[in-house]
Formats: sequence, structure tokens, C-alpha cells
Amino acid sequence: MPDLLIELLSEEIPARMQPRAASDLRRLVTDGLVEAGLTYRDAAAFATPRRLALTVEGLGDRSRSTREERKGPAANASEAAIQGFLRSTGLRLDQLERRSGPKGDTLFAVTERPGREAPAIVAEVLERAIRAFPWPKSMRWGEGTLRWVRPLQSILCLLVRDTGAEVVPLDVDGLVAGDTTRGHRVHAPEPFSVSSFEDYESKLKRAHVILRPEERAARIRHDAATLAFARGAEVVEDDALLQEIAGLVEWPVTLMGRVEDQFLSLPPEVLQTSMKEHQKFLSVRGRGGIEGFVTVANIDTPDDGATILAGNQRVLRARLSDAAFFWENDLRVAKAGMKEWEDGLKSVTFHNRLGSQWDRVERIAALAREIAPAVGADPDMAERAARLAKLDLRSAMVGEFPELQGLMGRYYIEAAQRADWPAEVARAAQEHYSPLGPSDAVPTARVSVAVALADKLDTLTGFWTIDEKPTGSKDPFALRRAALGVLRIILTRRVRLALTDALKAPTSRHQLALYYASRSKLIEAVETVAVGVEVLEDASEQLQASTKAYAEDDAVEFAGDHFPGVADALTEDLLAFLHDRLKVHLLASGIPHDVLDAALALPNSDDLTLLTRRAEALSAFLKTPDGENLVQLYKRAANILSQAEERDPTVEYSYGADPRFFEAPEEHALLAALDEASPPIRDALAREDFPAAMSGLAGLRAPMDAFFESVQVNADNGVLRRNRLNLLSRIRALCLDVADLSKIEG
Repeated sequence: MPDLLIELLSEEIPARMQPRAASDLRRLVTDGLVEAGLTYRDAAAFATPRRLALTVEGLGDRSRSTREERKGPAANASEAAIQGFLRSTGLRLDQLERRSGPKGDTLFAVTERPGREAPAIVAEVLERAIRAFPWPKSMRWGEGTLRWVRPLQSILCLLVRDTGAEVVPLDVDGLVAGDTTRGHRVHAPEPFSVSSFEDYESKLKRAHVILRPEERAARIRHDAATLAFARGAEVVEDDALLQEIAGLVEWPVTLMGRVEDQFLSLPPEVLQTSMKEHQKFLSVRGRGGIEGFVTVANIDTPDDGATILAGNQRVLRARLSDAAFFWENDLRVAKAGMKEWEDGLKSVTFHNRLGSQWDRVERIAALAREIAPAVGADPDMAERAARLAKLDLRSAMVGEFPELQGLMGRYYIEAAQRADWPAEVARAAQEHYSPLGPSDAVPTARVSVAVALADKLDTLTGFWTIDEKPTGSKDPFALRRAALGVLRIILTRRVRLALTDALKAPTSRHQLALYYASRSKLIEAVETVAVGVEVLEDASEQLQASTKAYAEDDAVEFAGDHFPGVADALTEDLLAFLHDRLKVHLLASGIPHDVLDAALALPNSDDLTLLTRRAEALSAFLKTPDGENLVQLYKRAANILSQAEERDPTVEYSYGADPRFFEAPEEHALLAALDEASPPIRDALAREDFPAAMSGLAGLRAPMDAFFESVQVNADNGVLRRNRLNLLSRIRALCLDVADLSKIEG
């Protein structure tokens, strides 16, 4: 069985596209081979800045012959039916087979396809893959119609057998496949032939090309660590940047330089970000912080990279000079109280229906004050932190490096050295954006937690109010991420927060803002029409006075009075969205959806910490024998009660059983067991000791089984029947205090 070797040599492929391109080449070719009837044992794809390569091992020599039968209409069917069948098969009437059956003759289409040789299939599949390659961006060059990410220069395509290598005949827009390639653009530009994948890889390495991206990355990591160690320093780990650098070079030559002393006073994150974003440098950290950098060249030079390093040093000096200028100007604004940035946020639109960035800051500040007691934070401190947390968005440094937002806010607040801007406030500026993803750390400081929750809840309630919810896979405002952030903060920090109230207040503020905005637009329209019209001028003045009077009312109270139904509906819908995200989050922890549904059916389901603790306890308990007892206990009582309630919905069974109507000792025993178990169960629930409450309930299984064995619940005597159903109602009610076990599947 032959092996297949493919290489597509081109001009430079952007580093960010290389991993996906290698994967796409493997997928397109192997899927095409399999669809054409060729099997293979293994396949691997590789990418360098100039080439995509694929090796397929154990490829079949030829595809199998196939025979396909399709049953058609009856031989005496209408002409239209027969012609339709012929069109679908591509055959003529005389090519169909007529077969006899119990109901008469039937037409069959039999298609036989002979097997094909591997070279023909490979050529067909590879050409189709090249022409349909899914580059994010592609280009045409010359007069051809072929599109590629950069001009495609050559195609290598070999089938390698024990007897030797065979070039697959292929011509794509004048590019004829062969057995040659080229090495490094400078060190080995001349073409050379290869005879197998092993020969190809080894000759490339001799030609100063390392084919495997992971090998290039490993060499860079090793050489950089060695250079840093020699100077008593270490390379700052950045795997994403390392992989990108490995995609920029075919022959990595690692060089190390120093950050000039005049820039060492810049925050280390500024140095790191500037070097990473502008020049793809790895940062080197010494005892005093970031003090050097590692750059990777693509060429060996006679001066061991001194000229390259000097050029990089000049560019870095210019970049860091800009950063130093931004830093110094930002510090001046920060020490003056940041009023300049506050005014700047007022002129920046957050969303055309949700106001400016400063409008948002004021909403977050109000909400942070309200949330603060629930997280143990000082309300004044939380409000102050919220008012300062986003001011750095107007700083020059964050304008240059948006990824430093929050972090720079912390630096600027600390630099201001104001007594009313303590460390907690500065820390909140950095932490309130967290968590940014499922693996990102959540804020730990209480003030940070309050501001982070307020920030995310304002985002959610705002976009819910203007009906910009996520739909399907579309989530342009990252509302699912905001919801996950809320969940992770609440659950990690065990925040006890009634989300219904926490959501209703900001929702009301958003509704009120929209109301005022609509009134303002009406006033503007009236004023526009009212020029020279006295009656309309009077109407305009009345509207302005009315709006001013409304504006003097308490915003939340006003919105609650005027839009209670809308606010409640939006809050309920948003809470349901958060519950859905919670289900997804907890499912990863092994808690099934039905268990969470059972906990959700109880009151206080807007307290996500309580809800999660209840669901976790129930999930663990259901895996034990007592858990099965608890479910059986509930379902047996609930099913009999439900049937009785369906027969006569006017009868109420929650009054409790009367011992005077008991006939069997098992009835007395069950009532006594309930009387004994109820107080400790309710006490355990009050303490939120759910396992103890569930164990107490499960302990009622034995007296309940004895009860069912000795008495007939649905007795002919109506008094006895209702009394026994009242006893079962008490069991059901006690179970429902723990969870709605009817939601448990199975």
C-alpha cells in the first residue's frame, strides 16, 4: 500500500491561519479519498510560513468496484413516473432491468462502477481541495482564476511505494505537480527532489526548514530560556505568542536584547504588551521586573544577529517612547482627579438606546451600592469604585492597548494617592471585568465582587430591556459570557443574593431612561414644529415642565409604579436565562438537568447559591440507597393524591389526618413517625442542611410501606379515604419542602 506526500509551496502564510489551514488540508484530502473509495491508515498535516504539507500512510492502491441497485416504478406505471425515474438515475429505458414479482413486473436501475487507480483519485481530490480551500482571505494573481492565501508557487504530490516514488499527474492552472520543493528562501533557495516523507523532512532540515510547528516552538522555548538563564533572568511564559512566533519563521534563530533603562519605570504589563503587540517579542523578567526581550529571526547571519538586534532595538525604542509619553500624560490626568476622563465618557456612546458610557457608570454605581451589603462590601466604597473603574477607558494608554483596561485604571488610581481612593477601590478597577471566560479567576475582594456583579447585571438588564437577547448562535454583545460571569462570581464567592430584586432595580432604571429619551425626542419634535406657532410653544413648555417634574421623582420608584408588569416580565425572563446557563454550568459538574429542575421548583430559586447547594446535595443523595427510598416515598404518595385530586378537584387534602378515624395500627405508626420526623427535618432545612433533611425523609419509607400493606387508601368509606389521603398529603408537602421530586426522571 503506497504512502501519499503532498506539499503546497506559496508565498508567506499568515501565522494565525496556519494551524487551521493544516487541519483543513488534512480534512479535505482524507475525506475526499474516503468518499472516492480509498482507505488509509494514518494522516498528518504540517504548516510553515511558506508551505502546507500532508502525509497519508497506508493508502489503498485502488478503490473497490461498486454495484448499486435502485427500485423504480412498476413496469406498467405512467409514462411520467417512468421518465422521472430515468431522469433521477441518468439511464435510458433499455438500460433498466425488469423483474417479476407478486404484483407484476418492476423496473430496477443497476449501476456498476469499476474501481479506479489511486493516482487518478488523488489528482481529482487534491485539485478539488486546492480550488475550494477555505482560507479566511484569499487572492488571485496573474491571469489565472485560482485563489490562494498568497500566490501558490509549486505543488509536490508523490505516491511512494516500495518500488519507488511516482509523481501524481496533476495540473492546476498551469502549476504541474512534481517531486521537487525548495528550502529556506535565503539559505537554500534552489529546488531539490524528494522520494518519501522521511526524505522530504530530513532534506528540508538540511535546507534550513523545520517542518513541524511544535519542533520550531520547542527550539525557540529552549534557546530563549538558555539565553535568559545566562543573564540570571527568565522568559515570561506566553504560549499563544510562542505559537505565533513559530508560525513566522522556518528556521528560528533566537536573539536576546535589553530594555533601555529609561523605560524600566513603565509598568511591566505596558512593557510586555507593547513588545508583544508591536513586535512579537517574548518578555524577559529579571529581579527588577521586565528588563529584556527575546526576538526570533528567520536567518543565520555572519554577525550572529547583531544587526538584526540593533534594528529591533531602534524600533522598540520608538514604541516604548510612545508608551512613556502616554503614561506620563495619563498620570497627570489621574493626579488631577480624572475629571477630564469623566467628561470624556459622557461623550462616548455605549449603545444608542442605552446612553453614554457615563450613563452606564452611574447605573453601575447605583447597583453596586445596592449589591454591596449582600457581598459584605461597604456601600460607599463600592459606589466610589464603580465611578472610577471605567475612567481609564479614556486614557491614552488604554486607547493604544485596549487589553490593558482595568489594569491601567488600578495604576492610575494608586498613582493619584487620594485618601478617599483606597486600595480596595484601585483593585476593583482591575478586577471588575473578571471573569472573562470559563477558566478566568473570579474577583476575590468584596468591593471588586460588588462592582463586577453590578457591571454584568447592568449589561444583561440593559440589553434585555431593549430586546437584544442572544438568539441561537448569535450573541453580539457577549451576554452569555456576562451571565456565566455572574454565575461564577455568585457560586465561587457563595454570594447570597435575591436576583429577582437585584435584576428588577436596574431593569427599572433602563426602562425609565428609555421613557425619558422618548419624551425628550417628542419635545424636540414639538419645538421644531413650534417655531412661530404660539399654541405649540405652550405645549412644548408644558411637556418640558412635565418631564422635569418626573425627573425629580425617585427613578426606581417611578419606573416600578409606571411599568410594573413590563419590569416583572423582563426580570422573570432574564432569571430564566440565568437558570438555563446555570444548568449548562452545573451539568459539567455532574449535576443532571432534572435534579436542578427539582430544586428550581421551590421558592427562593433566585438565590443561586442556595439553589446550587440544594441541587448538589440532592444529586449526591440520589446516588445512595436512601435517595431511592426518598423518591419512591414521594412518588407513591404523590401519585395516589394526584389521582384523587383529578377525580374531584374541589376536595382539599391538606388539613391533616385525624387519629379518631384510624382503623389500623400502621396508620397510627405512620402519623407518629411523621410527628417525630417533621421537626428535625424542618430544623435541618432552616439550617440549610439538606442531606440531613433528605435522610430524615427517607427514614419514613419503612412505616409508609407498612401503611400501604395494611390499609386500602381509596376505601369505600369516604371519611376513611379522605383521612388517609390527608396523611399522604402531609408526606408530599414535607417532601416538597426539600425538592419537587416529581421532576426526577426514572
